[in-house]
Amino acid sequence: MLDRVEREKLHAEVVEAGQVSQPLYAPRKKIFPKRASGRFRRFKWIVMAITLGIYYLTPWIRWDRGPYAPDQAVLVDLAGRRFYFFFIEIWPQEFFFVAGLLMMAGIGLFLVTSTVGRAWCGYTCPQTVWVDLFLVVERAIEGDRNARMKLDAGPWNARKLVLRISKHAIWLVIAAATGGAWIFYFADAPTLLFSVSAGTAAPVAYITIAILTATTYVFGGLMREQVCTYMCPWPRIQGAMLDENSLTVTYNDWRGEPRSRHAKKMAAAGQSVGDCVDCDACVTVCPMGIDIRDGQQLECITCALCIDACDGVMEKIGKERGLISYATLSDYNANMMLATSGGSQTISPALVRGTDGRLVDKVAHFRLGNIFRLRTFIYMGAWSFVGIALLYALLVRDRLEVNVLHDRNPQFVTLSDGSIRNGYTVKLLNMVPRPRTVLLTIDGLPGATLSVVGIDHPQDGPLEISLEPDRLKAIKVYVRQPRDLVQDVSRNFRITIQDAAGSEAANYVASFNAPELSR
Repeated sequence: MLDRVEREKLHAEVVEAGQVSQPLYAPRKKIFPKRASGRFRRFKWIVMAITLGIYYLTPWIRWDRGPYAPDQAVLVDLAGRRFYFFFIEIWPQEFFFVAGLLMMAGIGLFLVTSTVGRAWCGYTCPQTVWVDLFLVVERAIEGDRNARMKLDAGPWNARKLVLRISKHAIWLVIAAATGGAWIFYFADAPTLLFSVSAGTAAPVAYITIAILTATTYVFGGLMREQVCTYMCPWPRIQGAMLDENSLTVTYNDWRGEPRSRHAKKMAAAGQSVGDCVDCDACVTVCPMGIDIRDGQQLECITCALCIDACDGVMEKIGKERGLISYATLSDYNANMMLATSGGSQTISPALVRGTDGRLVDKVAHFRLGNIFRLRTFIYMGAWSFVGIALLYALLVRDRLEVNVLHDRNPQFVTLSDGSIRNGYTVKLLNMVPRPRTVLLTIDGLPGATLSVVGIDHPQDGPLEISLEPDRLKAIKVYVRQPRDLVQDVSRNFRITIQDAAGSEAANYVASFNAPELSR
């Protein structure tokens, strides 16, 4: 009976001979990743717990903003056109803050990739996190790799049907919880939960839950690695982010080759043999179904589970860890030259000699040179610049704004006493979640007085106006100037509003129009 390699070789020869046609798309081969154990797997558990906790629990965190604003810590209030993030409130005209955060996220992704490769893909990408979660359910119900493969290859019976239904049912519950958690970011979570449960929520809430449930179930449960390989653009972009000093998961073939499962027999026969015992442990734990020993591949998400698997095997057979390791291209080339020149082949790129002569794991002693280089300086500088600019803009931004619109028709009116009057629509914006009183004054227009429709005020003092919390208030203002003080057909003056209880102020330069006057 032919093994897999021989079958594939025979198939390739038949295709080359033209006896069968090569399909345009290769059929998907099911992947049954084995559960790994080790430091990178533990780190992935921690990351998964933190990221899922943040996603599911954040809408339920409360933040007291007073009686005039919602108390949900993170809320995208589409109806009120606000974005709340703890003590920060973003208005639509301040969307540049969100754009700046997206820029920081993109630059930060470039920075991480240039230093530690596709760490985002391997540890924190939502696709990776949810696939990990779905695999936890699958292993708990169907067993580890061998049991799942046997179940998948076996005939349909009552046991297989129950296991499959149970697995997919739990997947659907997780997917529905994912979609449900998303909509809680856009409304008060407790209130919306009650409405959804009672069937009285808006149709868009149910549509959103249905769409996100379907996508989470299909992407995380059914498509899995295909999303990363065929749908995600990042694997194709990351090549431009990497250089010879970027850490990537690497099989050190100069140490492992030639591989053999009968190393002792080959060594006894005087044949050269590497450290790789061809156990395929690195392949069986890979969620992407690739063999890292074939070199760098598009599908590799650098989750480092193959490192855990290989290190475990090396420890069992009494050899140094690091046959598969996080290594840079420069480290790999240096060790390759050392090996081919007759140097020691026992020191892998993941290991260095400590001061006491013992082998020390370099992942725990990460070289600063891998971080501090020109490329990362540029990324870090750009990231820091955007962050500092956003922080400065956040600290100095005004929470009180005034905007003035001059009447177009007529632009001015001559009153019975000869004075000239202009009309304006003044919009006052209170951007804090509490009511306050502002003082409206004008200056730069000699002898001018103002009046507001519907508000009585003294002619010789500022006008007091009450503003509602987080609201825009529009008032009709008339500015009047005696005829004998009019100097130009158009003159600029300043309209100022001042917080009566604080120092915050805002102003707007408007124009006062008058007819051409003969003197």
